Amino acid sequence: MTDTREFIVAEDSAGVRLDKFLVGTLPDFSRSEIQRFMILRNGMAAKFSEKVKPNDKITVTIPDSPTDVATDNISDELDLEILYEDDDIIVVNKPRGVVMYPSAGNKTGTLVQNILSHTHLSALGGVTRPGVVHRLDKDTSGVMVFAKSDAAYRGLVKIFSAHDLTRKYIAFVWGVPNWTGADITGNIARSSRNRQKMTMVKTGGKPAHTAVDVLNIWPRVGVSEFRCTLMTGRTHQIRVHLSAHGFPVLCDPIYGRGAARLGSVRDGALLDFIKEHNGQMLHAQILEFVHPVTGQQMKFKTDLPDDMLELRAILED
Repeated sequence: MTDTREFIVAEDSAGVRLDKFLVGTLPDFSRSEIQRFMILRNGMAAKFSEKVKPNDKITVTIPDSPTDVATDNISDELDLEILYEDDDIIVVNKPRGVVMYPSAGNKTGTLVQNILSHTHLSALGGVTRPGVVHRLDKDTSGVMVFAKSDAAYRGLVKIFSAHDLTRKYIAFVWGVPNWTGADITGNIARSSRNRQKMTMVKTGGKPAHTAVDVLNIWPRVGVSEFRCTLMTGRTHQIRVHLSAHGFPVLCDPIYGRGAARLGSVRDGALLDFIKEHNGQMLHAQILEFVHPVTGQQMKFKTDLPDDMLELRAILED
C-alpha cells in the first residue's frame, strides 16, 4: 500500500523551492528519494523548481519499497562470516577476491548476492546495490556494514557522508619510512589516461586525507606495515595516497609498481609470495560507528586474512 501525505505551506515557507520545502518537511527521506515521489501542488502535477506560496496544499505519494531487489542469481557460494546482525544492519567480514555487487563482468557470486541468500537488505540502495552504503575493492578484505532497514540506510548514508565514523586499515607496503606517523592529504580524481585508475591532482578532484602510523618495518627486504585511518572515503584512496608518496601496497596490480621492485628482492620466500598473489595486501581491520537506529556505539575488529598472515610470517622469518 502506498503512503500519501498532505502538507499546507505556512507563511514562513513562502518563496521556498518545492524540493527544498519537501526536504525540510520529510526529514526521513533524502533529496534523491523525494525526487522519485509523485508530488501534487493544489491537485496539479508540480515541478521541484516551483516556489511554494502560503496555504498551498502539497500532496506527496510515497511508493512502497520494492521487495524483489536483486533477486536474480542470488548465490550462497561464500561461507559468509557475519560479525553482527539485527533487524536494521548486518556487519560482515568481506573476503579478498569477492566483488561487492553484480556488474557487467560479475553476474554471480557477489557479496550482496550472498548476503541476500541469508537475509533481506534495504531497497533504497537500488536494484543491484541494496543496502550498500560503502564499498571495498574486489581484492581488499575486511569489515563492512550493510543496511537491512530503510531507516538504517538513511542513517548510515548520513554517517558515511559526514565521515562521522572510524575506519582503520592494515597495509603492507614497499619502502621503509624515516618517520613513525604522517598525514597524507591531496585531492583525488579519475585519471584522464586510464579511466580504471584514480590519481592525485593539484586542481579539481575531491579532497582526501589519510592518517598513517608505522607498525613494523623490515629494512632487509624494504617492506613496512602501516595502519591507515581514513579521514575521508575516496575511491582507491589508501592505494593512491601511499603509492603517490613512495609506499605502494604490495601485490597491488594497479598502483603497486611491482615489476620495478621484483628485481631487488633477494628473499626467495617473499619473491615467490609476490609472484603468486594478485591482490593488494590491504585489509579493512576496524570499523566504528553509532548504530543508525538504536544510537548504540558499535566497534568491530577483524583478524588479518590468511595470506597477509603468511606474508607477515615470511617477513619476520
